[in-house]
Amino acid sequence: MRVPKVQLGIICGSSTNSLQFPGDLNYPGVKVNAKDLVFKTPFGDSPAFTHFCLGGKEILTCPMHGWRQGVTRADSSRQIFWVLAEAGVKRIIAEGGVGSVNHLLKPRDIVIPNDYLDFSMRKDVGLGTSYLMIMRQAICPEITAALYQAAKENPVGRNVFDRGVYVCTDGRHFESPAEVAMFKQLGGDIIGQSLCPEVYLAREIGVCYASVQLVVNYAEGIIKDWEHAELKDIYLNDAQEAGLMLLKAAAHLNVEAGCGCADLRKPTLLRDKPGQA
Repeated sequence: MRVPKVQLGIICGSSTNSLQFPGDLNYPGVKVNAKDLVFKTPFGDSPAFTHFCLGGKEILTCPMHGWRQGVTRADSSRQIFWVLAEAGVKRIIAEGGVGSVNHLLKPRDIVIPNDYLDFSMRKDVGLGTSYLMIMRQAICPEITAALYQAAKENPVGRNVFDRGVYVCTDGRHFESPAEVAMFKQLGGDIIGQSLCPEVYLAREIGVCYASVQLVVNYAEGIIKDWEHAELKDIYLNDAQEAGLMLLKAAAHLNVEAGCGCADLRKPTLLRDKPGQA
């Protein structure tokens, strides 16, 4: 199956996991062209993509959560970004749910991180290209602005932040109180498990990337013990709002970048020495 050519990619995470995106949202101007598109990649079969149109923009979307049996999260990330590269996307929007490391953040706050600390064990997850990825501006400021504007249209009472440091761990377990205390001392604001390697793979294929995160719990040792019932309530009852936020941002986002993100990928200077195998 040939990958369709599109301008935007949307990677759905835990915040929209309880609905079918975008079909369940009945958003004006959305036309679903095809669903359940599985593509063969060098890293195995991809997750199921949906191809849809919105305001003249062609978009591919897929769920990253939950994970598929027998497929590592590293390979799933490779599959997704290989497909998006083949599709010719210019920009990628991602979303997810995170824990609050910063004690000022409360459940249902929204954070669009502008930097990260990578404590995941998924190292050297790449697509086999020969690029030096400069992570000076890992998160696209133009996509951030579109997401921030869309998030500010949410109901009164929810705080929205257009910056924050995302701490990426490996999971699938939550972190210990001592780990969270360390991450807080290092300057982390939120904690999750998906931003890396996505920032690296986006830079590798030369596209803009940003991710919007819904705070779903306090991290261990922050404010109070989190409750599974509250976590479930947020996942089930906030999914529609999270999905609408993605569509609003995509509708207003200019697909032609003026942010300079693409200039932060350079040919590598590292080469095999003459005579080496």
